[in-house]
Amino acid sequence: MSIGKEIRRKRKELKLTQMELAEKTGVCRNYISDLENDRYTPSVKTLAKISKILGLDINFLITMSEIQDK
Repeated sequence: MSIGKEIRRKRKELKLTQMELAEKTGVCRNYISDLENDRYTPSVKTLAKISKILGLDINFLITMSEIQDK
């Protein structure tokens, strides 16, 4: 599973909209959509914010990204 798909899965599990997650992280809703659709890979700073809000392990997400890139 990609970073974007994991973010989407967890966001939906927590019943958050893209707009709510965007507001909590300080990024625009379109960027959240782009992340979830794997158009962009977030910076570590943004990934840290998203991870904290969603209760995800940032190390797991980073490792997931590295594995998928191979």
